[in-house]
Amino acid sequence: MTILFVLVLAYLLGSIPFGYLLVKLKTGRDVRASGSGNIGATNVFRTTGRGIGVLTLLLDALKAFAAVWIAGRLTNGSELWTSAAGVAVLLGHAFPVFLNFKGGKAVASFTGAFLYLAPAAVLAVFVVFVLAVWRTRFISMGSILGALMFPLAVWMIVRPHWPLEAASIIAAVLILWRHKGNLERLRSGTESLFSLGRSSLGRTSPGRSGA
Repeated sequence: MTILFVLVLAYLLGSIPFGYLLVKLKTGRDVRASGSGNIGATNVFRTTGRGIGVLTLLLDALKAFAAVWIAGRLTNGSELWTSAAGVAVLLGHAFPVFLNFKGGKAVASFTGAFLYLAPAAVLAVFVVFVLAVWRTRFISMGSILGALMFPLAVWMIVRPHWPLEAASIIAAVLILWRHKGNLERLRSGTESLFSLGRSSLGRTSPGRSGA
């Protein structure tokens, strides 16, 4: 019963749609009707403002960290069940029961969950993320490259047992799958560029590639 409670709680915490709720409280709008239609921090940032976007990012990461931390407390730090809770919280964010199973891309929640499970590996791929975004100005490119590198970083840095490595692979596959639309836009040159002020489309200047 404890294990079932841990996994259900992790999923339900992941399902809390902070981006949707914060935008609704601030503007009365449904963030899913604006921008990319995503409830995550990037779309909130672009459509509603920097402050709400950053708050969404922090809360999405915090809910995932909390889910895994609770799992650790209730299972005496079991690597198997904390890793499973990490996957459950990501599934909750991507497929939230409170929004008819249509959620976000789980990058912030991934960060929060694995900051508990494998903090050194998260920091390593964060460097990859920052460099990719700095070089290309595509948030999605940073997320995709970070996800691709993460299982390798976990294996090389943490040397984990199989549950954590399996969780890192599942998380990476989930994030890549949730970014399939971004991959298509990157190929076509229509992905939005990131800026601290506003977003623009990938075709902005002849000297910059949209992929």
